[in-house]
Amino acid sequence: MRQLLFVWFMLCGLAYGSLYVQPLYRDDIAVLQSLDINPSFLRDPLFIQLKNGLATTKKMHYLQMLERGALYIPTLRKMIHDNNIPQVFLYMAMAESNFKTNAYSRAKASGLWQFMPKTAKIYGLKIDEYIDERRDPVRSTEAAIAYLKKLHKLFGKWYLAALAYNSGEGRVLRAIKRAGSDELQVLLDEKKRYLPKESRNYIRKIVSLALIANDPDMFTTKSHTHMFNRGEGKTLVRVKVSGGETLEHIASQIGMSVSDMKKLNPQFNYGFTPPQKGAYINIPYEKLAYFKQFYKPGKQNKMFFVHTVKKGDTLGAIARKYGISYKMIQRFNKMRNAVIYPKQTLVIPVPRRESIHYRVKKGDSIYKIARLFNVKVERIKERNGLKSNVIHVGDKLVIPN
Repeated sequence: MRQLLFVWFMLCGLAYGSLYVQPLYRDDIAVLQSLDINPSFLRDPLFIQLKNGLATTKKMHYLQMLERGALYIPTLRKMIHDNNIPQVFLYMAMAESNFKTNAYSRAKASGLWQFMPKTAKIYGLKIDEYIDERRDPVRSTEAAIAYLKKLHKLFGKWYLAALAYNSGEGRVLRAIKRAGSDELQVLLDEKKRYLPKESRNYIRKIVSLALIANDPDMFTTKSHTHMFNRGEGKTLVRVKVSGGETLEHIASQIGMSVSDMKKLNPQFNYGFTPPQKGAYINIPYEKLAYFKQFYKPGKQNKMFFVHTVKKGDTLGAIARKYGISYKMIQRFNKMRNAVIYPKQTLVIPVPRRESIHYRVKKGDSIYKIARLFNVKVERIKERNGLKSNVIHVGDKLVIPN
């Protein structure tokens, strides 16, 4: 009789085990394994609590995040796939920014992937008065993929790469040393606290967001269900345009709305491309043929500079510097009067021409002037017949465009 009971219990155990890996769990286990996480993680109490909360009380918030990311998800998914990193990292962007390209933290992290300025520059993202590529959905994803690959090479496991992305390489290395192990369940110990609470919950949140996407009961419409599986026809491509052109002008030439053009290109601070030889913008793949056929660079009659007001500046002096009327600056910046203040930024519309005349002020150097107008020092020297870099207050320089 005991033997029969033993066999019965064994069969029940096997049946339960087979249920555990049946369709309901099979996809979930695949997600965990792609991050090198043991399937036993599914029994982590805090993970279960977080996942259930997202799927119930925060269901609408989850769906809103999907809708917000609809413009970018297909592109991010394709880039992640093409670079052979786990698809789960799509949900890292979701966890980092809720798919808000303009997300900005107190620590000065920004964009879909919440890059800090220093890390962003290490991975080639441009940040200046005209552009912040941390907000560019394509360029920031390229940088995030490069960073994650580097972290995986350092740690050897994808979940460690994710933890290091959130809390820093040094902190994860110290946590592993203190714990004497790099196993996830050890590092997430709530009593030992090898990692900060934010980092312990970070990996749980990424996995939760990914597993909820496997739950068919979560989605109310077909558009939600297929959000993560749209075809390449909806992806973005990068194309080069002229410097100093408005997004409105480019949108009109390829049959796009200005609002959609701005949503795809939130990296530009003022709605126009930097005043230099050219810039790259994102457009839908379906608009590529229109762009090639209809976009005509250099047809606008203005380009734009951003001027930061310094102590002692007047609107009239700034206008003379750029060769335009002060009223034009007022109108363009929607100013009620001519009052300006230090550190204020003004957008200056400058008519396109062969050159700009600039009078040297106190504190100027030829290098500062070259940076201001995005022109090489050598070109300024050549145009003005200068044999050295020495300039004097009051000198009038011709700045070639």
